[in-house]
Amino acid sequence: MDLLALADFNLVARHGGFGRAARAAGRPKATLSRRVAELEAALNLRLFERGARALKLTQEGRALYERTGTLLTELDETAAAIASGGDRPRGRLRISAPLLFSQIAMGKLAAGFALKYPEVRLEITTEDRAVDMVEEGYDLVIRVGPDPDESLVGRIFLRDRLVVVASPHLKRPKDKLAVPAVVRGPGDRSVAWNVTGPTGRLRVAVDPVLSLASLIMVRDAVRAGVGAGRLPLSLVSPDLSAGTLKHWGDIDAPEITLWALYPSRRLLSARVSAFLDFLKEAFPDGTPQELAAYIEK
Repeated sequence: MDLLALADFNLVARHGGFGRAARAAGRPKATLSRRVAELEAALNLRLFERGARALKLTQEGRALYERTGTLLTELDETAAAIASGGDRPRGRLRISAPLLFSQIAMGKLAAGFALKYPEVRLEITTEDRAVDMVEEGYDLVIRVGPDPDESLVGRIFLRDRLVVVASPHLKRPKDKLAVPAVVRGPGDRSVAWNVTGPTGRLRVAVDPVLSLASLIMVRDAVRAGVGAGRLPLSLVSPDLSAGTLKHWGDIDAPEITLWALYPSRRLLSARVSAFLDFLKEAFPDGTPQELAAYIEK
């Protein structure tokens, strides 16, 4: 396959048309059209649907673009790094991160990384869904307790656990009465929490009196004394140390793990490697207390 023709195809696909691609690259439109036509002939595939006003990738063209675009970018960056005599992180770095981690830590992390690596153009999106890294063009994703995926590799960089906390003014009901509780979202219909506390394991009956959309909102409502809450230790560690919240016990559940993942079939670029190292520098031990301290800085 002609790599130059493939690069021209990716250029046209990325800009959505021959005219826009030609203007962006400063090259003749006719040359790009000819090179794409030659690639289609070599592959015996139609890569674009050419309408009167619009150019649209065919199914085969989209598959080729998704699978080759990142590889071509990495080849260009590798060649540039070699030519400049080093492997300095540069170029665009797209990251997807979960909502809570983004709200409490990602802004500070992104700013620190941008100051340390000014040639990297960092783009971070926030969403809790499991994005398709290759199809959606992400270089790195941060996920909470991801399911095993043979196409991804990575490492745990933070660990956390769920605890039950409440205002010191809220007393635990006796005789199996339900405690007022603040929960996250209408989907949380828990009737009890299994908790391990100072006196051993117990079952805390709950009455969800308030349902909120984010864990930060839940924490703030718990601070106000509305009810008990089930929250990550990292989010309430300063309150526990200050005595503004009381620890009722740990939720009987697997620990929370935050992973940094990237596609296993992709070369680990200098910018991804640099961000992984930056995470390790920020959280060398990966404990909930470490994350809490980082947030409070």
